[in-house]
Amino acid sequence: MTDDSALPVIPRPQKVQSAEVGVGILKALAELAPATSLSKLAEHVAMPASKVHRYLQALVDSGFAEQDPVTHHYRLGRSALQVGLAALSQLDVLKTSAPELIALRDELNETCFLAVWGNKGPTVVYVEQSLGAVTLVTQIGSVLPLLSSSTGRVFDAFLPSAETAALRDAESAHLQAKQLKEIDRHLNDIRSTGVYLIHGLLMEGVNAVSSPVFAMGNKLAGVITVVGSASVFTDERQAEAARNVRDTAQIISERMGGEIPAI
Repeated sequence: MTDDSALPVIPRPQKVQSAEVGVGILKALAELAPATSLSKLAEHVAMPASKVHRYLQALVDSGFAEQDPVTHHYRLGRSALQVGLAALSQLDVLKTSAPELIALRDELNETCFLAVWGNKGPTVVYVEQSLGAVTLVTQIGSVLPLLSSSTGRVFDAFLPSAETAALRDAESAHLQAKQLKEIDRHLNDIRSTGVYLIHGLLMEGVNAVSSPVFAMGNKLAGVITVVGSASVFTDERQAEAARNVRDTAQIISERMGGEIPAI
């Protein structure tokens, strides 16, 4: 059996270390976008300006950085933008969410699904059914109401009002002012907590928990929801599920470059 403590420590090649420093400076340029001075960049990465300047020259030569000829400030170059666009093209909310929803379903043994905003409103695009004997059938392609489902209310809470206005007006036509005021109160709660629990709102005897998923720029990409029969998905289990759902939404959001509101 080999004694790991006796093994020699092999230093990383100089080129690897240089690459790590270069990537760090590239990330800093992104964080300080749209442009920044050499001094601010050096302060941001906690490195001498002379050293940062050498790396910037290499990044400029490779097209990953540019220097404004007037202000002399640095910004991301065309090559960096091409890499970023290639990465963004792979950030598919369904592809990113699917493995996390499978894990969430296995953990809670309740039906989990992902909905995105379609031309008719919140639309179910992925479902992981409960493994129990009794399951709640949620069909892919189902369109959920905006104001009377947990999924819909999360969309209403985070989407720009211009996108939800038509559907909101249509659904609120038969509601009283008191009901609309109560809905607005719930929307404020959703914005502050990033999770929403309902009891029999859309269907009698069916409880649900929903949380938003954000992509880069904190743009709402979808909503994940767990639904279960009230007889099994009790208040206690629902409260526990709320934490799991929010954590799952946060994991998905981080992988897509976004984040949900902090509690």
